[in-house]
Amino acid sequence: MNGVASYVMTRAADEDDLAIRYASLVKRIAYHLLARLPPSVQADDLIQAGMIGLLEAARNYDPTQKASFETYAGIRIRGSMLDEVRRGDWAPRSVHRKSRLVSAAIRAIESRLGRDARDHEVAEFLSISLEEYHQILQDSNGHRLFSLEDFNGPEENSGPLDLPDRAAGPLEQLEGGRLHEAITSAIAHLPEKERLVVALYYDEELNLREIGAIFGVSESRVSQIHSQAMLRLRARLHHWTHSD
Repeated sequence: MNGVASYVMTRAADEDDLAIRYASLVKRIAYHLLARLPPSVQADDLIQAGMIGLLEAARNYDPTQKASFETYAGIRIRGSMLDEVRRGDWAPRSVHRKSRLVSAAIRAIESRLGRDARDHEVAEFLSISLEEYHQILQDSNGHRLFSLEDFNGPEENSGPLDLPDRAAGPLEQLEGGRLHEAITSAIAHLPEKERLVVALYYDEELNLREIGAIFGVSESRVSQIHSQAMLRLRARLHHWTHSD
């Protein structure tokens, strides 16, 4: 066996050992995300994407950093899964268009009034009924067009621990820090109910049904509140995302 063949076989064996050792971590992250996504997303697709993220983590992990490999790998695995979901983008164009209109309406109203835009004001601005507005919120959240991870980037900072990309220069890291501060501030200034839903959903990792039980409202109403919070954040972070 020549040197190249030996190297290839050794690397393949190492990757197999890595996959076996951290398979439970990949599956745990996959099924946690799956509970928050529409039925069209398959667990096998998330797991496959997660395995790719695991291998990338093994190649890029720097043991001199403070984070353990499992913490670092978890962030990379989750980021890889989220990238896979975004690439699939199952939302109809009409849902994208309507969500952008809502975000623009919120931005215009809040700019004019200097306070949080209310449901009926957004509906009136768009010349639609309150029921139609709530349906747009429901559709937007159901398709998971975006989430807090989208404001943070596809992989880096997509978990509880901020790990800057080692390839990023000082300017990129500075901008990343400023974006993190902007997101934190924007969340802190959400209306109380939206802020609580975001905290329970992302920090406490409760699902919509569990949050609904806490508030004494239906799961669909929590879905609307969550969607409105995301659209409001998109409106307030428009100069960062340029997504509308």
